[in-house]
Amino acid sequence: MQQLTSFAADYTRYVLKGGTKFYAWMGCLGMLMLAMMYVFYLQNTDGLIVTGMTSQISDGLYLANLVFLVGVAAGAVTIVFPAYVYHHEGMHKVAVLGEMLAISAVIMVMVFVFAHMGRPDRLWHMIPPLGIYSFSSMLGWDVLVLNGYLVLNAICGFYYLWCKYTGKPVNSKWFIPLVYVAIAWALSIHTVTAFLMANNPARPMWFHSMMPIRFIATAFAAGPCLIILIFLIIRNNTRFWVDDSAIKLLTTIVQFCLGIAIFLTMSEVVVELYARTEHANGLYYLMFGLHGLTGLVPWFWSSVVLMIVAFVMLFMPSFRNDFNKLQIPCTMAFAGIWIEKGMGLIVPGYIPSPIGEVTEYHPSFVEWLLTLGIWAFGFFILTILLKGAIGILLGEIKYGGTQAVAAK
Repeated sequence: MQQLTSFAADYTRYVLKGGTKFYAWMGCLGMLMLAMMYVFYLQNTDGLIVTGMTSQISDGLYLANLVFLVGVAAGAVTIVFPAYVYHHEGMHKVAVLGEMLAISAVIMVMVFVFAHMGRPDRLWHMIPPLGIYSFSSMLGWDVLVLNGYLVLNAICGFYYLWCKYTGKPVNSKWFIPLVYVAIAWALSIHTVTAFLMANNPARPMWFHSMMPIRFIATAFAAGPCLIILIFLIIRNNTRFWVDDSAIKLLTTIVQFCLGIAIFLTMSEVVVELYARTEHANGLYYLMFGLHGLTGLVPWFWSSVVLMIVAFVMLFMPSFRNDFNKLQIPCTMAFAGIWIEKGMGLIVPGYIPSPIGEVTEYHPSFVEWLLTLGIWAFGFFILTILLKGAIGILLGEIKYGGTQAVAAK
C-alpha cells in the first residue's frame, strides 16, 4: 500500500511540473474545457433544440466523433500487437504509451455519450442491477466491450508502469495473457460498434456486412496516424526517444490500412450506384445531393481528396522517410477518416428517412464548441498520462527518489 501511495504522489508531482510550453498547452485546453462545461449546461437546460439535430436526424456530430474515437482507441493495438506478439523491440519500448492513448480515447467516447444523450441523468437505467441491462441489445454489448477495454488497458498500462517505478520484474504469467486478451478485445470494440449500426434494416446505407471490415480498416489507419504525430511531438519535446523503426512500422500499417479503406469505399460506390435503387439514395445524396440539397457533398469530396492524396504521399520516399514531412500525410489521413467515419457515414444514414423525407443537418455552434471541448478534455488526460509514463520510462519517477526534472 505504501508503494502505491508513493506511486500516485510521485506521479502527480511530476506531471504538475513543466515549462512555459507545457503550461500554455494545458491552459488552452483548460479554457476549451470551461467553454465545454458552459455549452453543456445550456444544452441540458434548454434541451437538444440548441443542436442541429431533428426528429428526422437524431444522430449528428456527437455520435460521429464517438464512432471515430472508438476506432482511435482500437487503433492503439497497432503498437501493442507488434510489441508482444512479434517482439518488436522498438514497439515494446513505447507499447505502454499506446495503452495510455487507448485509455484517453475511451474516456472521450464516454463523454460523447453524455453529450449525445438528451437526458444524461437517466444513464443509471443501463447500470445493472439498478436498471435494465439487456444482452439482447447490441447497445448493451457495446457498453460491455468499451468498459472492458478501458479496464484492460488501465490494468496492463499502470501495472507495467508500477513495475518500472518500483524496479520489480513484470509477472509474465498473468500479464502477457492479459495483454493478449486486450489485443483481441480491441478488435471487438469497433466490431460491435459496427454491428450496432449495421443491424438497422431501415437504414440502407449502414445495412450491409462490409461495415465491420470498413470500421477495422479505418481504425487501423486513423489510430496509427495520431500515434505517429504524438511520437514525433514526444521526440521533439522530451528526452524520451522513440525509435525510427517504430514510426516506420506504423507508417507501413497506415499505408496498407488506408489503401484498404479507400478500396472498400470505392467498392461501395460502384455496387450501390451502378444499378441505382432507392436504397442507394443516402450515398447519392452524400456524393451529389438530392432535390437541390447538397449540405454533405463538400464533406464527402473533402474526405476523398484528403485520403487519396495522403495515400499517394505515403508511397513517396520524400514523405515516408522524412519525419518532418510525414506529419503532412498523417494529418490529412486522420482528418479524412474523421470526416468519412462521421459526417460521411452517420448523418447520410438518416437521409432520406424511411418514408423518403430529405432533411439536411448542420451542426450548431453549441455542438462544435462542445465537441472541441471534449477533444480538449481528452488531450488534457492524454497529456497527463503520457507525461507521467515518460517520466517513469526515463527513470525520473522511481520509488524512493523522484527526480525534480520534468518533461517540457
